[in-house]
Amino acid sequence: MSLKQRFKRTFIGDRVFYRSVITLVIPIIIQMFVTNFVNMLDNIMVGHLGTDELSGVAIANQMVMVVNMCVFGGLAGPGIFGAQFFGAKDLEGVRSTFRIKLWVSLSIIIIAFVVILGFGENLILLYLQGDGDPLSAIRMMDFAKEYVHISLIGFVPFVLTYSYASTLRESGETMMPMKAGIAAVLVNLVGNYCLIYGHFGFPRLGVAGAAIATVFSRFIELSIILYATHATVRFEFLNGIYSTLRVPFKLIKTVMRKGTPLLINELFWSTGMATLLQIYSLRGLSVLGAMNIAMTVNNMFNMFFLSIGTAIAIMIGQHLGANRMSEARRDVWRLMLFSVAQCFVIGAIMLVLAPYFPLLYNTTDEVRHLATRFLITLALFMPIHATSHASYFTLRSGGSTLMTFIFDAAYVWVINIPLALALTQLTDLPIVILYPLCEAAGIVKLVLGIAIIRSGVWVKNIVAPKAIEIT
Repeated sequence: MSLKQRFKRTFIGDRVFYRSVITLVIPIIIQMFVTNFVNMLDNIMVGHLGTDELSGVAIANQMVMVVNMCVFGGLAGPGIFGAQFFGAKDLEGVRSTFRIKLWVSLSIIIIAFVVILGFGENLILLYLQGDGDPLSAIRMMDFAKEYVHISLIGFVPFVLTYSYASTLRESGETMMPMKAGIAAVLVNLVGNYCLIYGHFGFPRLGVAGAAIATVFSRFIELSIILYATHATVRFEFLNGIYSTLRVPFKLIKTVMRKGTPLLINELFWSTGMATLLQIYSLRGLSVLGAMNIAMTVNNMFNMFFLSIGTAIAIMIGQHLGANRMSEARRDVWRLMLFSVAQCFVIGAIMLVLAPYFPLLYNTTDEVRHLATRFLITLALFMPIHATSHASYFTLRSGGSTLMTFIFDAAYVWVINIPLALALTQLTDLPIVILYPLCEAAGIVKLVLGIAIIRSGVWVKNIVAPKAIEIT
């Protein structure tokens, strides 16, 4: 067999394969596009209030991100089992994993309330150590506190919605979460327009208005998804879901063994990202606003390879649960190549448009310049991030959660953060050079991810009778 034939057999799928992938990811992309587009509009609206407001919300969103990622990580463990149970046609197993999600979500929310209400101000102060106007720092503190305290209310509908949406996606149903998500972000957009600026007779609430609109949209999204799932018998695996909240102890033990490293991973990864922003902010308070703009725009373009990660979690998880091991190995490489190939196109578009997005914000020329440079860096490194993202979800789909933690969170704390800290403390490099150097460390993660996938350690059926008993 020639090299070309081997490459095609390994990395290129047929029409049926790509039709399945596109059917799965298009609803996810649409939802992510609408969500990220509205988030960018929200960001621009807050940015028009001023740089201090923009930076204050950016700081608050670091805490919100940590909570969201903990929910994502905490529910990922049950989600691995949910996808494999569905692949094995074990509906009672799917119900049990959903109930575990409810208990995990409740625990995370209680901890989040305690930490933010008790230590939120001290956490915000960590971002206000860089050079800049002291009065601006005080204003940023006030805006950050105002935003995050209101956002706490929205955590409850968020975790319930995510529990439902993730379970539906694990069964291959992506349209309903998409529709509910689109409705919510449109409500959020209208609410922001009314409450931030005081249009249509509503009070002008500024930053508080942005937070209130987001919370309200969370409740709308939950209401839609509750009605859609429980007003029909279509989703058999959700029938009788609240007849009991008890879960077989053996399943809890197995899920926690696999899932706890994922929760810890997301906690350490998200706090690592927040720590990196705090380190970068030592180069000046203007970095906060610029990084907020760059990351908001970057999320618009990242949605393509992020959706492939979700496809890997679902498709590969179902293959493994059904003992289709050869298909799992084959489809991982095809999905990864598909993800990386599209990133070269999407990254090129982002590179060309990078100078124009910051012009949409009412901020200083310095912030716009920094945001442009950050966007250029992110565009150039997009294929590397796509490969690492695919590797992460491959490991997760097979239940290799401890290795997932080492691959993801340990990388941030062992390589990324020490590198950023060393360059910040020991050199006078400007942030526009320091930031690309730190991003370049992602090459290490890329090489490690490919090596792990090739090893096949992730090819496991974790819901087979010999692996677990749930009754």
